[in-house]
Amino acid sequence: KVGKIAERENHHPDIQLGWGYVNITTYTHAINGLSINDFILAAKINKI
Repeated sequence: KVGKIAERENHHPDIQLGWGYVNITTYTHAINGLSINDFILAAKINKI
């Protein structure tokens, strides 16, 4: 589900999988920080 959202938004997070957890990190490397796209992506991912 996260992959489909990321593709639709054309903004791809870092995803770390572990035993019993998933960490998703959004970051815009071009500006070395957070952009509005990071917040939009995080909000959409947070809904699932």
